[in-house]
Amino acid sequence: MSSDQMPMTAGPDTAVVTGAAGGLGYRIGLSLMRAGHRVVFTDISADALDALTWPDDVDSDMALTMTLDVTKKGDFERVLTDVLAQAGSVEILVNCAALTRTTPVFDISPEEFSQVMDINLRSVFVGCQVFGAHFRSAGYGRIVNMASLAAQNGGTATGAHYAASKGGIITLTKVFARELAGDGVTCNAIAPGPLDVPLLRDILPGDKLAAMPGMIPTGSLGSPDFIGQIVSLMASREAGAMTGATVDANGGLYVR
Repeated sequence: MSSDQMPMTAGPDTAVVTGAAGGLGYRIGLSLMRAGHRVVFTDISADALDALTWPDDVDSDMALTMTLDVTKKGDFERVLTDVLAQAGSVEILVNCAALTRTTPVFDISPEEFSQVMDINLRSVFVGCQVFGAHFRSAGYGRIVNMASLAAQNGGTATGAHYAASKGGIITLTKVFARELAGDGVTCNAIAPGPLDVPLLRDILPGDKLAAMPGMIPTGSLGSPDFIGQIVSLMASREAGAMTGATVDANGGLYVR
């Protein structure tokens, strides 16, 4: 679809962001709002959604919140229905919900492996199915999936199940990109390296956290706001020529 054939919209596009009550998902949502989009912040925790605050440089009227258990297809279907009822349309899906575990590979139980896969990978599959089918019918849509450097190097600070789930996201991104390419729908992924978010401080001991910037070629942790800017670019109506791609943002830890 060429730029002069892009579907026009009477108002802002609407984006649904999963795992958006804190950390990276929240910052991605704010970036999308700053780009002019209406954003539906979703999370499994209603209390965490209620606690969200909006900085002065965004219009809080452009934010909606909805609970979503990403392990349940019915929840994705409910959110899609509710967003259409409240916003009138939805054009963007950002799959950001994730569970990070650092359990050594020989200590991972089958139950923990399944839990990580359900939240990190199965959710992306189901979200792309539900929203991708709607986007296909509408003739337009943007899907952005959050992968990870761990998908490319096997994980160093994270568990094998986390790394495997993020590797699966890169593959699913290619599958849905190919399936939807002829319908005005793009599907891309981002593979961040270590980010300056509370989660990193939770999973790394103080000495390892302090040493982390020195291990990164650029000398600093990644910015979640920059990841949000990449998402905003991929979600834009001008980004129709980009699909099936995984963009690296890892400070030079992995180059290709």
